[in-house]
Amino acid sequence: MNPFLLSCIVMTSQLLSSNLYSAEKAFSANVDVGSPKLQGALAYDVRADEYTLSGAGENMWAGEDQFHFAYNKMKGDFIVRAEIEFKGEGSHEHRKAGWIIRESLAGDSKHVAASVHAGDGLTSLQFRRAKEGETEEVKSSDLGPSVVQLERRGGRYIMSTAVFGQTFATVESSEIELPDEVYVGLFVCSHDADERESVVFRNVRIVRPAPVDLVQYEEYIGSRLELLNVSTGKRTVVHTEEDSLQAPNWTVDGKHLIYNRNGKLYRMSLYTREVSLLDTGFADSNNNDHVLSFDGKWIGISHHVEEENWNSTIYTLPVSGGEPRKVTDVNPSYLHGWSPDGTFLIYTGGRNGIYNIYKIPSSGGEEIQLTDTPSLDDGSEYSPDGKYIYFNSARTGTMEIWRIDADGENPTQITNDEFNNWFPHVSPDGKKIVYLSYSKEVAADAHPFYEHVYLWLMDIETGDAKVIAYIYGGQGTINVPSWSPDSEYVAFVSNSIL
Repeated sequence: MNPFLLSCIVMTSQLLSSNLYSAEKAFSANVDVGSPKLQGALAYDVRADEYTLSGAGENMWAGEDQFHFAYNKMKGDFIVRAEIEFKGEGSHEHRKAGWIIRESLAGDSKHVAASVHAGDGLTSLQFRRAKEGETEEVKSSDLGPSVVQLERRGGRYIMSTAVFGQTFATVESSEIELPDEVYVGLFVCSHDADERESVVFRNVRIVRPAPVDLVQYEEYIGSRLELLNVSTGKRTVVHTEEDSLQAPNWTVDGKHLIYNRNGKLYRMSLYTREVSLLDTGFADSNNNDHVLSFDGKWIGISHHVEEENWNSTIYTLPVSGGEPRKVTDVNPSYLHGWSPDGTFLIYTGGRNGIYNIYKIPSSGGEEIQLTDTPSLDDGSEYSPDGKYIYFNSARTGTMEIWRIDADGENPTQITNDEFNNWFPHVSPDGKKIVYLSYSKEVAADAHPFYEHVYLWLMDIETGDAKVIAYIYGGQGTINVPSWSPDSEYVAFVSNSIL
């Protein structure tokens, strides 16, 4: 890996200490519940951004629970997610860990838990409807998952689990009544009063989702700018905002990220985390379709022009900032890519209400239509060798990833699954594609904010694809090319009320 890039990530993640702290970062407290014989503990490794939870306890079943608990008190709707790893072989096949929501810290409290058993891999949504009542469960078809998510959505409790790299298996129940304010957090139970078990939790995320009555594109919730190691799935939050931060580009020198916030572009140093406004002159109503040239000298932007009924219009300017130069005369036009030699821009153009892929000389001129379908074609991007253009299209009824030759010929479908797949981005080494997918419940031609989405990594040569991130986000998460120059990291945005 690029040594400078590694030092930036270390710095921005505040991973300068090598100590393992007995402290909580994401949790307000930790406690033994139900008076287990052996005391539990919580340790946070600041270097690795991992939590190790240790605990004993006879069981978490029937009318009484014993376990160690790291928690926050929370109200309303929320989503909690983590990757889970049991340490050692353990003494009991039913030792368990996961997420739990409780009415109180009493051992016989009403609760809902996303529970994973280490021995046989049993995974279930477990719950106690009444204080001192019996424990019930809804078993999942998923065995031995490494990613565990628990969501409260109104009166519903939804458990989603997966082996990392695969999609979620989900079970839920709406028959449990808990108060608005509850105790929420991670748990571990050894199922053996005389033994402690330790579990490591990675990529811990506590998400407060958008209110159900939020008006999209008028109201926004907070944003987390994250870096993702595409090989390991390790995620690092490097910046947050309480409003909408969108679409990070990674500069070709590996030193900065450029992103959109409230119509303006900002540059963040990956070494110091200092944020500065990027001068785009009069263009202060930019959407999230901004792209850097392959040589890193220029940036193309999509600015909404008042004199043109606020239609999106493409401009270019030096990456250091300056007065934008207009490129497109026919609009709306939404920029998505530069040709590797810098001579062309490719973009989505809305013409007579139909959106297809176009290209135009980067200095301006006549546009050339590359696709011609009545459905939406979007998210176009050149491969680094300039031979192909990747894009997403709803021409088959679902949104899928497609490829054409640079002249628009030979359309080839790349993905064909149950999801709606958007925004393919080819790695600088030309070997991989990262893209985002929505569930089939989201309309094929829509890419809204604030949904459960996946980031996928596809091997271009083999076509094999795997999930590399489980995210609450969508619009603005990864609309633009955001690979690190060494093809090892991707920058993206996730969302939560902060």
